[in-house]
Amino acid sequence: MHTPFKPSRSRLGALATIVLLAAAGGPAHAHHAFAAEFDADQPIDLKGTVTKAKWVNPHSWVYFDVKNADGSVTNWGAEFGTPLALQQKGLTRTELPIGAEVRIKGYRAKNGGPLGYAVSVTLADGRSFFTGGAGDAPTAAR
Repeated sequence: MHTPFKPSRSRLGALATIVLLAAAGGPAHAHHAFAAEFDADQPIDLKGTVTKAKWVNPHSWVYFDVKNADGSVTNWGAEFGTPLALQQKGLTRTELPIGAEVRIKGYRAKNGGPLGYAVSVTLADGRSFFTGGAGDAPTAAR
């Protein structure tokens, strides 16, 4: 007579540990506070053309070309809140296609590069959306 296999508790525990370790081995996305990367004393108010939009957790990003005073162009990146939070406010990826004109108000990154935390985005048709998501971030750009 054939006896069915009954895994022991130790084997089940080992299997559970392996599954958890494998799941944890995927890409990690660090969630950070506003103050860790952005400077509340450096407000930005930029107009430009969308070049890329990444709707990803834990933060979405929009990249846009800004024309400088000398005529050159700088590609800026602006951190937005989570895709779900943006959707709940009425802003979806389809509102920011490549080539769309945007005005982004927020705060510059502490590293001084062309990166910022977006508090709001205003579209060419005049609609404006709150885009922030960090609990310690200013709720309005100066």
